[in-house]
Amino acid sequence: MTIALKTLCAAAALSLTLVSGAAFAQATPVVGTIGITSEEILVVAKGWSIKKDILDKDVFNEANEKVGTISDIIVTPVKAMSYAIVGTGGFLGIAEHDVVIPLSQLTIKDKRVLLPGATKDAVKAMPAFKYSK
Repeated sequence: MTIALKTLCAAAALSLTLVSGAAFAQATPVVGTIGITSEEILVVAKGWSIKKDILDKDVFNEANEKVGTISDIIVTPVKAMSYAIVGTGGFLGIAEHDVVIPLSQLTIKDKRVLLPGATKDAVKAMPAFKYSK
């Protein structure tokens, strides 16, 4: 399933590229067709949904131990890299410790998000992530 996750990263990067070019696109006339074809819709329908398949999903290691929960996906403008914000520790979101995990390190198997080699203590020991203001 790693290939599917890489495809998701590529799609997220493409969407960021398209959004960042929106100002330029408004200044020039639209040439050709907007949107996608019926055939492309079928391909998109088989893809991953960040909202349905990844966000708010628990993250497990190979020993089936929960090591955190994905609270956000961030696509950076530089190199269009994609990262998961994973919360660990705390109770009901209180005193939770957010960390950054590259999406390329996550896999999806049997509809479960896995972070191979992780332990809850190792994830808690990672540097905390804070959103910029």
